[in-house]
Amino acid sequence: MTQRRRLLALLPLTGVAACAGRTAPIRQGVADFAGNATLATRAAQIRRAGEGRGWAIVDRAPGWSRGTLRLRGHEAVVDIRYDTRRFVIDYVSSVDLNHSGAGIHPNYNSWVGYLTQDIVAQSLQGPV
Repeated sequence: MTQRRRLLALLPLTGVAACAGRTAPIRQGVADFAGNATLATRAAQIRRAGEGRGWAIVDRAPGWSRGTLRLRGHEAVVDIRYDTRRFVIDYVSSVDLNHSGAGIHPNYNSWVGYLTQDIVAQSLQGPV
C-alpha cells in the first residue's frame, strides 16, 4: 500500500476522532422581536423561521413552542419561550451532539444562532 493510500484510509478515522472531543458551552438564543405583534403572530413568525432552516416547530402552549432539528443522524430539541416582545431558545435534548452537562458540539450553537437570527428577520417582515 502506498503512503498516499494509507493517509487516505486514515482520514475518515481522524475526522471522527476530532469530532468526538469537540464541545462548547451550550448557548441560549435570546433576542427581541422587531415591531409590535400579537402572540399568535409571534408563533407564526417562529414557525416560519424554523421551517426555513429545517426545524419542525410545534406549538405547545401560548408563548411556548418546541423545535426539533434532524440533520445527518444528529438531533437537537429546543424550547422557545416568547411573549410579544422577546424570545428565549433553551436546550432540551440532543442525539449524537456530544452533550455533556453544559457542553455540546459547536454546531448546535450555530444552529440556534441561525434560528435566532431568522426569527428576528421574520419579525421585521411583520404578519403574513
